[in-house]
Amino acid sequence: MKRVTKKRTKAFLIDAAISAAVTYGVEYFLRRRVKNETVHAVVTPTVVLWTLEYAQMRRSGQTLGYKQQKLILEDENGSDPSTSQIFKRMAHRDTIAGFSYLKNPKGFTEEEGAVMPHDRYSGTRVRES
Repeated sequence: MKRVTKKRTKAFLIDAAISAAVTYGVEYFLRRRVKNETVHAVVTPTVVLWTLEYAQMRRSGQTLGYKQQKLILEDENGSDPSTSQIFKRMAHRDTIAGFSYLKNPKGFTEEEGAVMPHDRYSGTRVRES
């Protein structure tokens, strides 16, 4: 596994842990109002993860995990990613990218791990700072 790919994996695990903690707090208040378990198992964690990631990426191009791993998300031109690029990236990563990996695992190692299928789809790349 390439160095940038390892850093990206560590950064995502850090962000997922933070998101899980926030989700736990949100669900504490939602459980009284929403009785549907699907909402608690699928919708709430996804909304919390995407909201945290979007807010951090729009603000600085980095999530807390990316900051800790010294990574930056940027547009193909080197500028900050747009709102649509961030949403495309998150949606592709959390839906289609898993199937892409099963189909072509080598597509996840292009450009030393700086560009994965969800980055290619959204027109972004990750670089070390």
